[in-house]
Amino acid sequence: MGITLLTFLLYTGFVALYASWQLRRDEVNTQDGYFLGGRSLTGIVIAGSLLLTNISTEHLVGMNGSAYRNGAIIVAWEVTSALALIVGALYFAPRYLKMGLTTIPEFLEKRFDGLTRTLVALLLIVSFVATLLPIVLYTGALNIEAIFGISELLDVSVEEGIIVTVVIVGVIGAVYAIFGGLKMVAYTDTLNGFGLVAAGLLVPLLALLSIGDGDPLEGLRTVFRHAPEKFNVISDEPGIGPGARSAILPFEVLFTGLVINQLYFWTMHQSIIQRVLGAVSLKEAQKGLLLTGLFKILIPLIIVLPGLIGFYYYGESLYDNPDSVYPLLVKRVLPLWLTGFFVAVMMGAVFSTFNSTLNSAATVFSLGIYKRYINRDAGELRLVTIGKWTSALLALFAIGIAPFVANAPDGLYQLLQQLNGIFFIPIASVIIAGFLFPRVSATGAKAGLLFGLVFYVVMDYGLEVPLHFVHIWGIEFVLNLIVMHLVSHWGSKEPTFIMADAGLLDLQPWKYAKGFSIFLVLLTLFLYLSLGNV
Repeated sequence: MGITLLTFLLYTGFVALYASWQLRRDEVNTQDGYFLGGRSLTGIVIAGSLLLTNISTEHLVGMNGSAYRNGAIIVAWEVTSALALIVGALYFAPRYLKMGLTTIPEFLEKRFDGLTRTLVALLLIVSFVATLLPIVLYTGALNIEAIFGISELLDVSVEEGIIVTVVIVGVIGAVYAIFGGLKMVAYTDTLNGFGLVAAGLLVPLLALLSIGDGDPLEGLRTVFRHAPEKFNVISDEPGIGPGARSAILPFEVLFTGLVINQLYFWTMHQSIIQRVLGAVSLKEAQKGLLLTGLFKILIPLIIVLPGLIGFYYYGESLYDNPDSVYPLLVKRVLPLWLTGFFVAVMMGAVFSTFNSTLNSAATVFSLGIYKRYINRDAGELRLVTIGKWTSALLALFAIGIAPFVANAPDGLYQLLQQLNGIFFIPIASVIIAGFLFPRVSATGAKAGLLFGLVFYVVMDYGLEVPLHFVHIWGIEFVLNLIVMHLVSHWGSKEPTFIMADAGLLDLQPWKYAKGFSIFLVLLTLFLYLSLGNV
């Protein structure tokens, strides 16, 4: 335990000191400096930060748990992200940076009106506090408890140990977000992100070396022969009718609601796209997005393969508790001196997603709600102060809610995705309509937003229709667009939106952007063709 704690403290301290040193000359008391890192982020920093903002313990624990129970079909959440990132790099990033946006709701005010911006801002903040932040904290605490045995060290119950860990992780993560702003988050993300890739790859590699008596390929063949059906990436689960509601990820949903979800998350979600808005140029933004796309295709080696190896080791003995598979595997295969480093980067992943979300929520509230409705004359220093207080309060709410997400029936990652559907699809439909359909009015946008919220809750939680929840997303998206067009047609006409150039950044695109995008598409197709129906 001593050497584990030492390596944990050494790496965590190094990351904190490095990020602080990088920020020594930066001005973080200005609006752009605190919320957008001074618009100075490069491609490699954007990619590292995007990777770690997205990959956290709800992936390490939740997706590996789902892979253990349901097989490799869960890779669709990751691999199809690359396609959305291509759209983000080639279509959305040039437009966001041209307008000089600080938040996504800011675009909605330019395109529609202030009330549309406010409604979306409020929905974003509620979604952060009610879904993402608590689940990230809980899964992080679950993993740390399983590896470090906090409850044994403190001589308390496991539940109490997890609560203590939630509080500690939540407080430290909030400190990063409150005092360093986006640039502190981005620098710590970059180090922890690449550390997570290295440490995450070691888990399956060491397990396969052990299984294959020193030959990892033989170990992989052994795991495959034990349960070849687990490696199939194409699910034959029903998406419609009996069994659809309990299905994990039927293959056909990849072509309906999953498309919209991925587009929203990777091209419109504030906590993700804020890194792009903080880019030093369009070229660097595109590099960051497309490099993230490559990582997302490779990341199943870290968040899916260990779950399949877990099935080889534990069989069906953990089916009732799949979220314990990954912590047990880490404890089994990692040597003590590496365990501390792994827990450090894993905790860094928790910090990243947690403090990135806090920073995004603070940005949305300070600029979209406080300055608009509470203090229109607020200066930059006042807005930064309000942002810090917002982060602190939201952190307290998330810490309070986190213990209640335990014992999700289909696993924590599945729970997160189902809850996200309440917010993601209505917001996505309004933003996409804002870009693609000039005839949609502000009144139409608000009607579509409210309709989408009610529709999903009624269909999935009220009527419990026999459809997979991702199919409901697809139907909801189409209906939202229809509602927006009908209301806009009946209402008064509005002036055509003209996208003005704010003149803040170099908008010259990366010359390899299209070629790299084609490569990512081919790589995605290869994965499905090679692992489909194995």
